[in-house]
Amino acid sequence: MPKAHTLADAKREQRRAYWTLVLPGFLVYISVMAFPTIFSIFLSLSDYSGGKLFGGKPVHLVGFKWYQNLFADEYFYLALKNNMWIVLVSVFGQIPLGFFLAYVLYRGIVKFADFFQTMIYLPTVISTVVIGILWKSFFAPYGAFPELVRLFNPQYEYGISNHPMLPVLFVILWMYTGMYLIIFIANLQKIDSAVIEAARIDGATEGQTLRYIILPALSGVLVTTAILAISGSLKSFDLIFVMTAGGPANRTSVLSIYMFDKAFKGAPRYPLANAISTVMVIISFVLIGLTKWAESKFGGRE
Repeated sequence: MPKAHTLADAKREQRRAYWTLVLPGFLVYISVMAFPTIFSIFLSLSDYSGGKLFGGKPVHLVGFKWYQNLFADEYFYLALKNNMWIVLVSVFGQIPLGFFLAYVLYRGIVKFADFFQTMIYLPTVISTVVIGILWKSFFAPYGAFPELVRLFNPQYEYGISNHPMLPVLFVILWMYTGMYLIIFIANLQKIDSAVIEAARIDGATEGQTLRYIILPALSGVLVTTAILAISGSLKSFDLIFVMTAGGPANRTSVLSIYMFDKAFKGAPRYPLANAISTVMVIISFVLIGLTKWAESKFGGRE
């Protein structure tokens, strides 16, 4: 009997210790993540127009009215298209380029690897606002870019305004590639070098080593970086806001700027802004789900 009593006390103590460790984090998650998400969905289904929310004018549910308005707005599809361009540049630009640079530095194909690694990663640690202002000045009609082009073509007329997303996509590619470079280098260093050397001794070429040893070892990392790229692309705001603020004529607007405009410019439409944020979360889940499906389909693993 004392033994059973001791066992019950031990289990009770284990449960108490479990909840003591888990409860603070769980409460923080509910307060910071779960409640705002649920509340945002509630607002997107309501007629809330600002002012006091609790104890003020009653808020009524209006169903999917704001979602219907959203999907009927042409500027929503323009912002969505620009976001998809950013996703494509991030997944099929930053990740392959970051991997290529990491592989070149890891294999020692170029000298001064530490210097190049630092220079490529440096844009990631600089303030996004500073980078946005610098590149905005660079691509301005009277900035450095048109002057450089005119050195080779004196008849050049500034034409970036015809494709305003190109400078934004270029800066995004330049700025965040260094982050993936560091991720890939860190994981390349985890691969046993003896395996690579054994393959080279057996006559494997550089391409065969990359295809049959390195890429399979990094398949899980590739999936992780794809998820990071997708989530980061959908919440792009500060760089684009500084460079273009969504202009000209909303041609560089993305979903986050579109949501900001609806919430804080002119007559605020908070339910519509919350509907936009909900759609952004759904799109993010869909893209990440497709990435996880590709992982299971093609055997992504660490």
